[in-house]
Amino acid sequence: MVTVSVEVVESSDEAVKVRIKGIDRTYANAIRRFAISEVPSMAIDEVVILENSSVMYDELLAHRLGLLPLKTDLERYILPEQCDCRNPLGCSKCRVLLVLDAQARDKVLTVYSGNLVSEDREIIPIADKIPIVKLAQGQKVKLEAYAKLGRGKDHAKWQPVSASVLTETNKENEFDLYIESVGSLPAPMIIAKAAEILHSKLEDFATAKGLA
Repeated sequence: MVTVSVEVVESSDEAVKVRIKGIDRTYANAIRRFAISEVPSMAIDEVVILENSSVMYDELLAHRLGLLPLKTDLERYILPEQCDCRNPLGCSKCRVLLVLDAQARDKVLTVYSGNLVSEDREIIPIADKIPIVKLAQGQKVKLEAYAKLGRGKDHAKWQPVSASVLTETNKENEFDLYIESVGSLPAPMIIAKAAEILHSKLEDFATAKGLA
């Protein structure tokens, strides 16, 4: 019986590197891919524009908001398709409301991610100084943004990683997996969730085929 071992080479919230031994490359690469495409993270998915007199079109403004990385809590929120609310805009279990209300009065104003006010203090942009739009005197932006959990396989805005790399060592069936988080989730959690999802899918497959 082959023994699988995982050694943490380096670890922080921003990045993690683990050495995986005794595993086929196919499975090691599946963990790498699942870190990109299957691990859920929070992102703005619906935007209701109440007022926008800036030079930026509503659609572009909504697109920029969607690409803001948001801190994510996978314990308190569930994917929309798993929620029983049946509400297109979601409920308190599957979505978070963020509000933006900014106006340039006597000078040009740059609106940053930190100007978004979230109904959940834990679900906020990962940084306060990400530029959203610049307003000239008298211009205003007022909107409601709804953030939901999603997966990278559905849209890049839900990818929790900025880098996911698998490299071979000089030993057989030994690989180094490096994950760099965008900031929505701690990097070690992303690897753990990716491995958990892979395990779950393999169990489901085995059950469906009568192998379990």
